Amino acid sequence: MLRGVHGKSFQREFQGGSKGHESPSDLKAQLENLETDLSFLMKFTGIQFTSHSKKTVEQTRNRTVRKHRLSGNCHSLSFQLEFQLLEMQKKENVSAVITDLSIIMESGEDSDVSKFVSSTEEHRNLLTFFRSLSSYAEWYEHRRCTFLHFKGKYPDIVTLPEGQLGDYIILRNPKISGFELMIIWKIHIDEEGRTTPVLDLLTKVPEQVLEQKMATTETAPARFRSMLLLFGIEAAVENLIKVVGLEK
Repeated sequence: MLRGVHGKSFQREFQGGSKGHESPSDLKAQLENLETDLSFLMKFTGIQFTSHSKKTVEQTRNRTVRKHRLSGNCHSLSFQLEFQLLEMQKKENVSAVITDLSIIMESGEDSDVSKFVSSTEEHRNLLTFFRSLSSYAEWYEHRRCTFLHFKGKYPDIVTLPEGQLGDYIILRNPKISGFELMIIWKIHIDEEGRTTPVLDLLTKVPEQVLEQKMATTETAPARFRSMLLLFGIEAAVENLIKVVGLEK
């Protein structure tokens, strides 16, 4: 879907350039079509472009090199791109190839994101970048909203040590000093852009409680992973919160 819309937009642009002078109504229709495509892409992918600039680096009769700078955001993640586009014209056909690509992306300190960005820059594949960014940012936003939801619903139990953009939450029972459960929610993205949510549970239990409920505590992470498979993320987390709240 993304490839089709993206391709049609460029096809219209290049074909329009080969027709010579066009009437204002034709140009207006083309602009409206491009705006419709862009609006659809923004809704479909969550990507919004906030700034764009271009500079012609080299231009001959059949060859043009332009440097583009592009900034935007996808849900709550921001990104910046800088790339060179080589345009070659042969008769009435125009081809465009990215010859250099540099990406700055929020969450770049994440090792998975850094590897993905490096791989994308090496292969100069903007389509893969935007497609994977959309998937990654959607999970990023889903995690943020989920954490905020449970913090608002169970304020005495749920703590966000790193704020709403952190990758874990702490569950505490106010009646049991030192008892904590940590739900870790990582978002794994490989070098090819495939995105996978990875959740796990860590426990911190006072010695006196541990002696009473050794078996339950030791199997808690495995039980949590089973709940994830059976009920999904939100239901598994909420069930765990309720269990923590009932502990005495």
